[in-house]
Amino acid sequence: MGAHHADHHHSPDARGRALRLGIGGPVGSGKTALVAALCRALGPTLSLGVVTNDIYTTEDADFLRKAGVLEEERIIAVETGCCPHTAIRDDIAANLDAVDVLEHRHGPLDLVIVESGGDNLTATFSRGLADRQIFVLDVSGGDKVPRKGGPGVTTADLLVINKTDLAPMVGADLGVMARDAKAVRGERPVLFTAVRQDPTAVDVTAWVRAQLQGWPRIS
Repeated sequence: MGAHHADHHHSPDARGRALRLGIGGPVGSGKTALVAALCRALGPTLSLGVVTNDIYTTEDADFLRKAGVLEEERIIAVETGCCPHTAIRDDIAANLDAVDVLEHRHGPLDLVIVESGGDNLTATFSRGLADRQIFVLDVSGGDKVPRKGGPGVTTADLLVINKTDLAPMVGADLGVMARDAKAVRGERPVLFTAVRQDPTAVDVTAWVRAQLQGWPRIS
């Protein structure tokens, strides 16, 4: 089943399926808050769907539903029952099934956001699941985190360093984080945010809109 889904969804067909955006990062980095911000910003003008991943709960989906950022039926929770990166990288069938449900229920969709369960710096999405990937760190881990690298930090299409408002409290130097992130990422973009103070994540939203430009639409 997994191989069938991967083959069926790997690239846009002639009708132009939704862009699938994967959002990963460690527990507590602000992934769900970022998803909420993107829904607030993009929901009024785009047709969205969200798939959340948690190991044994539906907590992230419940948070989004209670926040009222999207119609409840546009949010689907996947309980992975396994290490989070397994469900987004190695055995993506459950996530692709959830995407299928959303597209059949609400399609044509413009964008489907797939949020990983909290994982470590090695977490990356299979390209059979996500067309673009955002990796979210937060400053509370200290300014050493970006230079530790790892596939999530180094290869994601966009690195978001969140909770910049906490930097003075935890002694994190944002300049050092920016320098180290550039050293391990090269020309791949890095954005600094404080989603709690910026509830529509203006800069990240602009990046997502840029990814949508020219993406095949359903005709």
